Amino acid sequence: MTEEQLDGLGPVLDEFLRPYLFCCGYTQTFAHLHTYCRGLLSDLPRKSVEPIASASGTAVRTLQEFLRDHQWQHAQALQQLQRHVAATLPLLPDDGLGNVGLVDETSAAKSGTKTPGVARQYLGCLGKVDNGIVTVHLGVCKGRYKTLLDAELYLPQEWAADPQRCKQAGIPKGTKYRPKWQIALEELDRAREAGIELDWLTFDEEYGKAPGFVRGLDDTKQPFVGEVPKSLSCLAARPHGQRPGSSVKGRRADEVRPDPAFQKQPWHKVRLSRQTLAAQVWEVKATQVWQMQDGEWSERTYWLIWARNVETGEEKYFLSNAPAEAKLETLVRAAFCRWNVEHGFRVGKSELGFTHYEGRSYTGLMRHQTLCLLMLTFVADHTERLRGEKSGSDDGAGVQRVEPAMRGMAGAGAGDESSSAQALEHRLPPASEPGGTRVATEASPQAKNAA
Repeated sequence: MTEEQLDGLGPVLDEFLRPYLFCCGYTQTFAHLHTYCRGLLSDLPRKSVEPIASASGTAVRTLQEFLRDHQWQHAQALQQLQRHVAATLPLLPDDGLGNVGLVDETSAAKSGTKTPGVARQYLGCLGKVDNGIVTVHLGVCKGRYKTLLDAELYLPQEWAADPQRCKQAGIPKGTKYRPKWQIALEELDRAREAGIELDWLTFDEEYGKAPGFVRGLDDTKQPFVGEVPKSLSCLAARPHGQRPGSSVKGRRADEVRPDPAFQKQPWHKVRLSRQTLAAQVWEVKATQVWQMQDGEWSERTYWLIWARNVETGEEKYFLSNAPAEAKLETLVRAAFCRWNVEHGFRVGKSELGFTHYEGRSYTGLMRHQTLCLLMLTFVADHTERLRGEKSGSDDGAGVQRVEPAMRGMAGAGAGDESSSAQALEHRLPPASEPGGTRVATEASPQAKNAA
């Protein structure tokens, strides 16, 4: 946004940032936080310390010290952000799915060896192994509202094994290597402690293939439906429902398809309408399976969903711990909500400078990303206001000049890819599973989805 537009946002931005004052050691630090956030919202082509400082008339060194050395707690800022979202979600229109949690990671290419966590690793932003960093994130969406709630740096094993290198980068003492799925579970714990209740959680196959991640979600009773690789080892449930012995050999997910529980079912067609693109139709079937976890078959069964794009023939597999009475349409809609977190990454990177941090400080990196998440949520909040979901009598809804000031960025934050899902009238029959359970269907629900 331009300086004139930012000036128009002044009172609204001040009100949004006021609760974060307690995170700062003294008033001057809060003023710098406000300056930095304005810089992230601005139309600067590069949103790192130097251009933000120059545009605001602040000494570069001063803003560097604010991000790296000043006394303020980015972890507390994230907690406050999550409490804010926890209070916001119940007020939002519901499309029938409730609050859908989104687990994913993003990356940034980096040169050199000093940026915290930098290593040769797979970078999704490049689609190949290269030098860069990876951060793990938790997001949430409800209807058309979407934002990111947490961010944590993935520390490769080579860093965790080098305490001196970690010390030089300011990485907290005692930080150990954790796989990405474990970081994601920790983020879910933090969100839960802040009062965020997720009706569903969805994720891609990199997390779905980790048995420890699935087991961790079960331990916390978190409902999920996430993508899994076609090579996932599983075993079709038997009518008697007894857990198979560890010596029983499983099959790949794509090899379970010939099982009678699948073959006897007609395809259930799900139409996924998209606002700016042509609708997609997916054919889906579901059966119950056990999953191989650390050499043993799982204590319980899961729903394995086989989805096939009618037009392209693309196939996807999803795993869910949903109860037997869950509706297949609901599971499919929740699974295809994952595009919302990718949208958040695009907005964060293109509009807020999420990957523009330049420095060698872990604290500076995490503070930069935290402030980006604050501004992404600020944009999400006011996008809802621009949609007219709240009346002018609501607190702050009628602030002058909010609409023209937010229009450009709100267009990105609105997520025009959002869509609705509509089921055709094909019902899934009872599966040949223990107790004659079934996955039910539902009629014509509205959802937000894009592929």
